Amino acid sequence: MKNLITKITAIALLALTLWNCNTTDPEPTPYESGVYVINSGNFLDNNGSISFLPRNSSTVITDIFNAANARTFTGGVQDYTEIDGKGVVLVDNSTAGQDKIEIVSTGTFKSLKTLAAPDVENPRFVVRTGNNKAYVTCWGATGSGANFFANPGYVLVLDLAAQTITKRIPMPKAPNRMVVIGNEVYVGSDAGDPTIVVINTDTDELKQPAVTVGANTNPVAVDANNQLWAYSGATNEMVRINPANKVIAARLKVGGSPKSPGPFAISADRRTVYFVNSFFDSADNFRQKGETYRFNIDATSIPAATPFINRLFIGLGVDPQTGTIYAGITPSFKQAGFVVRYKSDTGVLIDSVRAEIAPSRFFFR
Repeated sequence: MKNLITKITAIALLALTLWNCNTTDPEPTPYESGVYVINSGNFLDNNGSISFLPRNSSTVITDIFNAANARTFTGGVQDYTEIDGKGVVLVDNSTAGQDKIEIVSTGTFKSLKTLAAPDVENPRFVVRTGNNKAYVTCWGATGSGANFFANPGYVLVLDLAAQTITKRIPMPKAPNRMVVIGNEVYVGSDAGDPTIVVINTDTDELKQPAVTVGANTNPVAVDANNQLWAYSGATNEMVRINPANKVIAARLKVGGSPKSPGPFAISADRRTVYFVNSFFDSADNFRQKGETYRFNIDATSIPAATPFINRLFIGLGVDPQTGTIYAGITPSFKQAGFVVRYKSDTGVLIDSVRAEIAPSRFFFR
């Protein structure tokens, strides 16, 4: 009996060993820990793309949508975010009626669905607003010259599970950037409307009244004190808003003319705001020039006198995991740009990586 028990135990151990040898961990997806670089491309060439840069590497994987689907976006890439295993890419084509939203599988970038015009016209920004749910700001069909914003804009409500548009929320002209706070979305605009519109994400309805700030105001970020920061282009001010009562708590002038701030990014601890202050130099063939600054959320003024990084960027982001600053450099819109990484506390350069045309935004995962 003792020998029989010994043999049974040995067989069981052998079977377990063989099962372990034949069982492997799931294959990792190609794009796991790192940043998606949103390259807007040259607008008239419709050659926007998305690259992937691992956190611990200086090698960019380029045009990952084309690699996964054997086709390009055929448009400029405006924005990107992820919701419950799906990625949402906003594509703006220079030809009217050719704009679209690409829904992809996160990690692999395999195409799942394309939502196209006329439902999607001039998409600008996308945010997650719930489980399998996103909002997309759209300018709608545009005109020309002084009547460029010929029509009111709208916010699309996306159901990512069904991969459909479920609603169009009417907005003032040129709705643009959005920031989510709880069950509210704050929406700015670029066509002179003086308010930030607030949407209830539970009902997908506008909340009244909107927050009156000043023309061409866009929300930037929520800070560590749960206060909303926005930039008002009409007054060249950073505005701090209390989302609990929708009251403006502070207005801080940013530097001085002729420079204007943007893009913006907030630190990983949400206590420091970074921004580029730039202008177009008429004495130098209207080349864009500028530097990068920062201010603390408790500051009482923003002089923008001493640069934190003495360099102009067209894209700016902060990795929420590491605190590293990511910035985009565009030598021209006809050649590849660069992603440069800096230490957020000292502004010391970490490295510079060649990307694609016009690296403008970053999505960290």
